[in-house]
Amino acid sequence: QVQLVESGGGLVQAGGSLRLSCAVSGSTTFSLTDIDWYRQAPGKQRELVAGISRGGETNYAVSVKGRFTISRVTAKSTVYLQMNSLEPEDTAVYYCHRRPNPYYATEFWGQGTRVTVSS
Repeated sequence: QVQLVESGGGLVQAGGSLRLSCAVSGSTTFSLTDIDWYRQAPGKQRELVAGISRGGETNYAVSVKGRFTISRVTAKSTVYLQMNSLEPEDTAVYYCHRRPNPYYATEFWGQGTRVTVSS
């Protein structure tokens, strides 16, 4: 079993910052995982926000590029999402996701953490 536990969500004013954390544990070797952050706003489909590979390559949605930064710390088995210059449109539940790759065929999701950006 694999657990992904998100934390760091909350209420922030527009222009503010938050850092989300995704702690990965269980039957997985963190250094072999590829991890994504997704978000789902009310009434909308879940969308990919950012991803980081086991090799450290990153990718971002166009809407967050330049404002959000994804990173990983192997010693803590944790992936972070630093979110700056937050906008009301960033309001959503943010989910951590272990992406299938050559080492792990099964995807796993965290339970989500809510981010609310007030205008």
